[in-house]
Amino acid sequence: MEKERRQGSPQKPLLRVEHLRKSFGAVQALHDVSLEVWPGEVVALVGDNGAGKSTTVKIISGVERPDGGKIFVDGRRVTLSGPADAERLGIQTVYQDLALCDNLDIVSNLFLGRERTRPVIPRLLHVLRKAEMEEAAIPVLQKLGIRLPPLSTPVSRLSGGQRQTVAVARAVLWGSNIVLLDEPTAALGVAQTRAVLDLIVRLAGEGVGVMVISHNLHDVFQIAHRIVVLRLGRTAATFLKENTSPEEVVAAITGAAVEVAGK
Repeated sequence: MEKERRQGSPQKPLLRVEHLRKSFGAVQALHDVSLEVWPGEVVALVGDNGAGKSTTVKIISGVERPDGGKIFVDGRRVTLSGPADAERLGIQTVYQDLALCDNLDIVSNLFLGRERTRPVIPRLLHVLRKAEMEEAAIPVLQKLGIRLPPLSTPVSRLSGGQRQTVAVARAVLWGSNIVLLDEPTAALGVAQTRAVLDLIVRLAGEGVGVMVISHNLHDVFQIAHRIVVLRLGRTAATFLKENTSPEEVVAAITGAAVEVAGK
């Protein structure tokens, strides 16, 4: 059904996970999680605390290794031994803490770990080529409609929404085609939330596959194409947004739908 809805899209998802399982000692975090993300699609991953959302994202981003199940990227089965493997496959993750360096400016955060430098004293001292870094970053920011203060501005001076925007921009600056966002609007005001949601929609418009973890169903229903519900470590339901309602999603999250079906 989803393939038919996406006329002209490739006949394979950017990301597919099948029957993921993961235990931490005696605790079974994931029992059976399956989901897909297609090009240009926003998938919302929802569920109560402990449903398995964060563990699922950590497995897809290479932070954790599953005990069972399969991961496919662009139709090819892959094994992720660490975050570097995920990044090489075009998967970038923006966690809730954002992992920004407050003592650095915007452009230095955008290029963190990928700095462009020139030697002052060979093998001993290098300086950043900030003008070149800004020149490389600005076209990407403009293409996505990202508005930020001058890139020389310290991150410590930015608002919450601007900080989130910098983290998302860093995730897509390197040509990533799958972006995972963990609670991207948490603790943001109304205007800041709107700006971040608009950015997510623009990312999808560029063909990026976006998966968003969120507890905020109002935000989810504004941006998501599909909603995947996890409950007790399992994929409990998958909804097309236009064919469901917040009440139906909540029923799947709480298990009320299962209880009604079982009567």
